[in-house]
Amino acid sequence: MKVLVIGKGGREHALAWAFHKSPNVTEVIAAPGSDGMGDVARCVPIAETDHDGIIALAQDEQTGLVVIGPEAPLVDGLADRLQEADVPVFGPTAAAAQVEGSKEFAKQMMKKYAIPTARYDVFHSLEQAKRYVSEQGAPIVIKADGLAAGKGVVVAQTEAEAFEALEQMLDTKAFGEAGARVVIEECLEGEECSLMAFVHGETVVPMVTAQDHKRAFDNDQGPNTGGMGAYSPVPHMSSDMIREAEETIVRKMAKALSAEGTPFTGFLYAGLMMTEDGPKVIEFNARFGDPEAQVILPRLETPLDEVITAVMSGEEIAARWTPDSCIGVVLASEGYPASYEKGTALDDLLFDGERSIPFFHAGTKKTPSGWVTDGGRVGLVTAMRPSLKDAMDEVYSVMGGLALDGLFYRTDIGARAVTAVRAPGPR
Repeated sequence: MKVLVIGKGGREHALAWAFHKSPNVTEVIAAPGSDGMGDVARCVPIAETDHDGIIALAQDEQTGLVVIGPEAPLVDGLADRLQEADVPVFGPTAAAAQVEGSKEFAKQMMKKYAIPTARYDVFHSLEQAKRYVSEQGAPIVIKADGLAAGKGVVVAQTEAEAFEALEQMLDTKAFGEAGARVVIEECLEGEECSLMAFVHGETVVPMVTAQDHKRAFDNDQGPNTGGMGAYSPVPHMSSDMIREAEETIVRKMAKALSAEGTPFTGFLYAGLMMTEDGPKVIEFNARFGDPEAQVILPRLETPLDEVITAVMSGEEIAARWTPDSCIGVVLASEGYPASYEKGTALDDLLFDGERSIPFFHAGTKKTPSGWVTDGGRVGLVTAMRPSLKDAMDEVYSVMGGLALDGLFYRTDIGARAVTAVRAPGPR
């Protein structure tokens, strides 16, 4: 079977790598793919926005499966177009993808179907939004309603910080139409956890847990990013907590979307806060997390295509996972998530073929003189070992041996879990 992966980032590199390992997959094709994916996929320069081109490619190649990585083409209806063309696709329709494309939609669904989440209200008026913040007090969470590449969330510790975020979204339009409406939420306290599942209608196969680190700098300081690193599993998530989250949140949302006539197919992502009252939803996403995909997929022992094919046929397959821990640290360009330069040379040691898990490319380019940066998040260095501490020691040993002029990374990914310090962090 040929598999077509849509996208070009680190998540898509990890998906292509996982499919490439499968004995059932004859070839992996990536559109548009990237220079860094060339060792596991044949890259075809068709943009994620070129729906006609992607459909033609899938039909010409007679692909047995298309997997859509990024959120934007899902919200724009690429899965709908592929379904209409009778191309097997693992990804939600535009209607189902609203669970990520509109935070207001997701919140309304959670309220209607009693899925635990933070109290909230929705505003498009700056004056009314500010009045609400003044009434509720800080800390408080401000979210752009639409897609903002993981950066449209501000955890405001003060009223002034909340006002500044509201002005950026509603007045200066920092996120364009994505911030034309804002969702304002109570600030939940506890440990975060990402719980994802393979979903097709009401068929749900949960994945292992992971924890992403969104803040740019150590000790959860600095602005929110698309993710600066992740690890899996999450040791402070007991099996009882995981089962509760699966039943009251992930399976419940899958059933809710089906009940609304918008059944979900694809990777359903629940970003959770483990509060004193149990798990509550921070956000839903309509696709695999990034960088969570890069630390979850290496732990999957069942071929990825077998899990997806089984789920799409209505089977809740018992996927096999290694008990080992996997950790990944993002290498980023200085200045990210704000402005940054491209073209910085990358250390050849990043591409050491001796490591069992490759460097997952996100923003890189191959030039005649070697690899250079081509994005804010450059890529992810990953290690997998029997314990999280061993995996953390290995990944930071690799990072410490690199020449990193013009680049930076967090030095504390997984540190709280390793030291068993559970300092609550609001988000």
